[in-house]
Amino acid sequence: MTTLYVHHDQFLNHQTPIGHPERADRLRAIAKVLEDEAYDDLDRVEAPVAPVETALLAHPQSHIDHVVRSAPQTGLYQIDADTMMSPGTLEAARRAMGAAILAVDTVMTGKADNAFVAARPPGHHAERQRAMGFCFFNNAAIAAFHAVKEHGIERVAVVDFDVHHGNGTQDIFWDKPDFFYASTHQMPLYPGTGAANERGKDDAGNIVNAPLPPGAGSREFEAALTDRILPAVTAFAPDLLIISAGFDAHTRDPLANIELEEEDFAWATRALMDAVGKRANHRVVSLLEGGYDLQGLSQSVGAHIGRLMRG
Repeated sequence: MTTLYVHHDQFLNHQTPIGHPERADRLRAIAKVLEDEAYDDLDRVEAPVAPVETALLAHPQSHIDHVVRSAPQTGLYQIDADTMMSPGTLEAARRAMGAAILAVDTVMTGKADNAFVAARPPGHHAERQRAMGFCFFNNAAIAAFHAVKEHGIERVAVVDFDVHHGNGTQDIFWDKPDFFYASTHQMPLYPGTGAANERGKDDAGNIVNAPLPPGAGSREFEAALTDRILPAVTAFAPDLLIISAGFDAHTRDPLANIELEEEDFAWATRALMDAVGKRANHRVVSLLEGGYDLQGLSQSVGAHIGRLMRG
C-alpha cells in the first residue's frame, strides 16, 4: 500500500491564544511520532496553496468574503468565542483546502492508495455560511465536491469519528442525496447537533448519526460503527471515502468524556476501509480534525496512519 502524507510548516503559523486547545503543538507532536522508522515508507509531500475561491465548492461568496475580511494583519481576530484568526490563518486555511484536494487527486488517479492530511485549522464545524468551532472552510465537503467535479465519480461518503459532531458537513450535505455523512460523537456536547433522528432533507437517509453517551468506551464505539454506520456506508456504495479523523474521543482528551484508546482508531480505520470495498477500490482520504491531548493525539494518529499503510 502507498499512503500519502500531506503536511506543511505554514499550518504552524495559524496562531491561537495561549491555553487554546487547537494549537500548533498538535502538529509538532504528530510529526515527532512519524519520525519512527515504521513510517519511513510514507510518501510525504507539502500542501499547496489553494485559491481562496476553492471554498466556493462548499460555501457562498459571502462566507468567503467574511473570512477574508476578518483576517488580521497583526494580533488576533475573534470570529466567535472559540474561533480565532491570526495573520497566518488565511494562508493556513487555503493550504488545508489545497492539501485535501491534492490528497483526493493523488488517490483518485491511483498514485497512492490512501492519504492522510495533517492540516490545521480543521474544517468539520464550518457550516455553509458560518465559521465556528475552530473551523473556517469545510475541508471534507470541499474535497468531496472536488472529487465529483474533477474525477467523474458519482457518490462520496464522509465518515466522522471526532468526538464532536460535524455540524458543518451535515449542514452542507443535508439536501444532497449523492453525498453521505455519518458521525459517531458524544452527546450531549458541543455543538449540540447530531441526534439519531437527523437523517437529511425529507428523511433521505444520507445523514446517519450514532451519538454516544459520556463515559462510552470501546464496546459502545464499535457497536455504533458496526450496527449503524458501517452498514449505511456499505449500502450507500461510495466511489470515495473521506474520513474526518478527529482523535478527541481518546480517553486522555480534555474536551470530552469518551474513553477510547489508540487501538480503537486503528480498528475503525480498518473497518471503514473494508466497508468501501470494491466499488471505491478501498480509496480513502483522511483529514485531521480534533484531538487536543498531545500524547493521545499523536499515538492515535500513528495507529491510524499505520493501519492505512498496511491496508
